Amino acid sequence: MSRVTRYISRQIAFSLIAVTVGLAALIWLTQSLRFIELVLDRGLPFSVFIELTGLLLPSFFAVILPITTFVVTLFAYVRLSSDRELVVMRAAGLSDWRLARPALLVASVSTAICFFLQLYLVPVSHAAFRTWQFEIRNQMAAILLQEGVFSSVGNDLTVYARVREPDGTLRGIVVHDSRDPGAPVTILAERGVIGSGANGPRVTLFNGQRQQVERAGAGRTPRLTVLAFEENSVDLARTGRAEEARNRDSRERFVGELLDPDPAEALQPRDVRRFRAEGYGRLASPLTTLSFTLVGLAAALASTFRRYGGGAAAVMGVAFVVGLLAVGLAVGNLAARDNRFIPLIWLHAVGPGVIAAWVLSGAPGWPRRAPAMPGGDERLGVPAE
Repeated sequence: MSRVTRYISRQIAFSLIAVTVGLAALIWLTQSLRFIELVLDRGLPFSVFIELTGLLLPSFFAVILPITTFVVTLFAYVRLSSDRELVVMRAAGLSDWRLARPALLVASVSTAICFFLQLYLVPVSHAAFRTWQFEIRNQMAAILLQEGVFSSVGNDLTVYARVREPDGTLRGIVVHDSRDPGAPVTILAERGVIGSGANGPRVTLFNGQRQQVERAGAGRTPRLTVLAFEENSVDLARTGRAEEARNRDSRERFVGELLDPDPAEALQPRDVRRFRAEGYGRLASPLTTLSFTLVGLAAALASTFRRYGGGAAAVMGVAFVVGLLAVGLAVGNLAARDNRFIPLIWLHAVGPGVIAAWVLSGAPGWPRRAPAMPGGDERLGVPAE
């Protein structure tokens, strides 16, 4: 490796680490605010908050690494051009491809990291994140209940307690259970005690009423049924993990599971199409790191030298990549609806890099305007002497 390659690649690598970590930390901070309530208001230990939000970081890095690689590459070469260093290097006989070698080396490492994130770390971390969510909503539901607040345990169970005593006894309880869509139940009780059951936490209620509306059927009108009880119990956990496992999110699955889902899951056709598009997107998205880097190199190196810097080239490069990001979102949505558009995912990932490489090579085959001969003016039809 030449001294010039080491010099430029070191600048790009250090800047890339700083920008990527800083941007990921900023995104982590904004996204983790929605989980801070678990620590401040609901009594979970701070270590749970750190572990839960830390599992989101691989997804952040997988998304921002292609963008930060482009940004760092573009502005590193624009700065070299502004400081006249590129002029000196070109005067020493270095071609554009030789000058681009340091950025391509760093981009290759970034691409390898993106492949590792997309193919392994993102599904593993997201599966662990979803598992934590399940545990908090089900097995840890007992500590999420607050006095004087309607606490939602999942999307189909709401619990209210007027008072929660230091020993855990609840007083003035209202439970609305709609886990059975055909027969929602509302329970009122004087007091209750939270304990452990076979499926997770369970609240045992004393001296209350169980109210249930029987759905209207053929020739029947809805009827309210009220049952008084001295003791009753309600599971705060969901009915089981099997349903949760059957409906795993696409980000929890590896590429093989996305491209070839298990027929036993009985997925809907639209889910199969969405999973297949997601799988090809996982395979293609790391390649955008190289493509975006080549776009940045083409914007910085293929433009002519300007005495007052390459601000225009930087603006054009940024605008082009912003447009590519918008097109990538549209292509992903289109391919998820109709898998016939999946080749557009690969075209979006590789096409800009091919065009940028062609520009860096001097745009061979592109018609060029011949320079005017000295001593004549071709526009006026005056021949040269």
